[in-house]
Amino acid sequence: MTIGKELTSKQLGFVQEYLIDLNGAAAARRAEYSEKTAAAQASRLLTNVNVQNAIQEGFKKIAKRNKKSVDWVLGGFIEVSERCMQRVPVMVFDKEEKKYVQVTNPDTGEGMWTFNAMGANKALENIGRHLGMFNDKLAVDHSGEIKSAIAAYSDEELAKRQAALDAAIGDIKT
Repeated sequence: MTIGKELTSKQLGFVQEYLIDLNGAAAARRAEYSEKTAAAQASRLLTNVNVQNAIQEGFKKIAKRNKKSVDWVLGGFIEVSERCMQRVPVMVFDKEEKKYVQVTNPDTGEGMWTFNAMGANKALENIGRHLGMFNDKLAVDHSGEIKSAIAAYSDEELAKRQAALDAAIGDIKT
C-alpha cells in the first residue's frame, strides 16, 4: 500500500520510528521489518530519496513544534562556549580561616584560575561545523597515469616479500 505517491505504509512507519531515536536498525525492527535484515533494510531505506525527504520533513515538523531553529541551536552553542570559557578561581578550604580561599601560584603569588576547556572546545567545534569551517573530506585530484610501486619489483622479489609477510603473519598468530 502506498501513502500518497511517495511512501508505502511500511516506509512511513520506518520514518516515524527513525525520528524517535535516529537508530536505523531499531526503527526498521519497530516498523516490522525482519529482525534478521533490519540493519540492511535501514541502510537501504536511508538511501531512498523519498524516505530521506520524509525524514527531513519530520525534522522540520519537530523543530517547529518545539519552537527550535538553527539559530536557537547555534545560540545555545555560543552560550555554552562563553560559559565554559569563563574564568573560575581555583578554591580550597582553609581550615585555619574556616573559609574557601583562592589558590595562588607559589612563584608569582597570583590567583590561579580554571575553565572548562573541553566544553568550550566542543561548542566551538560544533559552531565551526555549522558554519562550514571544516572539511573532513579528503579531495583527491589526479590526472595522468598511476604507476604502481609493485610494478617495479620482479616476480622473484614479490615472491620473497610475500613469503616474509606470510611468515610475519604466522608469528603473530602463534
